[in-house]
Amino acid sequence: MQADWAELLKSEFEKPYFKKLQSFIADERKLFTIYPQHEDVFKAFELTSYADTRVVILGQDPYHGVNQAHGLCFSVQNDVAIPPSLKNIFKELQSDLDFTPNTKIAEHGNLEHWAQQGVLMLNTTLTVRAGEAGSHQGLGWETFTDQVIRIVNDKSHPVVFVLWGAFARKKKLLINTDKHHIVESAHPSPLSAHNGFVGSRPFTKINDALVKASFEPINWRTS
Repeated sequence: MQADWAELLKSEFEKPYFKKLQSFIADERKLFTIYPQHEDVFKAFELTSYADTRVVILGQDPYHGVNQAHGLCFSVQNDVAIPPSLKNIFKELQSDLDFTPNTKIAEHGNLEHWAQQGVLMLNTTLTVRAGEAGSHQGLGWETFTDQVIRIVNDKSHPVVFVLWGAFARKKKLLINTDKHHIVESAHPSPLSAHNGFVGSRPFTKINDALVKASFEPINWRTS
């Protein structure tokens, strides 16, 4: 975790709910396979400092498939097949930014390149049992990540919050929409992408908001 995040979150780490959560996860790891690996749980805060955060993409659970999750929402490790939601994100990226059909947007699903440019790739729950979606929801992670959203909301400069799907859009209540910019739509999952995600041009909207705030646009290519 970057030093500025560690300082901003140190009081949260000392709260009883967080200590209870960490004890629970330690016990879970003795009995089950838990994703992501211990060293990757706070990867989003390692790759994107608080100071550099200018975009927040909000996910829900880590992927629960074998070796998929590595601490960034929607992202998978390099040698893992690209999941359906991320495939739809890449399809929208191709359409949104008018890349030609033969342009290779991504050879893998690892989104660390985005994180390194100031995009905080935040899941609201940071761990999950293998093969059991939602298994670590409601245990305290949401309290922690809600506080992360509040801390980002307190930044003096505008931040772009990307809220895909009904769950993420509920977090708008934590965001000062007079100061910050919201990009929202349906979730990119195959179950909902055609209800408003496809054709929503989120990447253009994010970059336009960044330029308006006097920031450099994000280079959304991953390869």
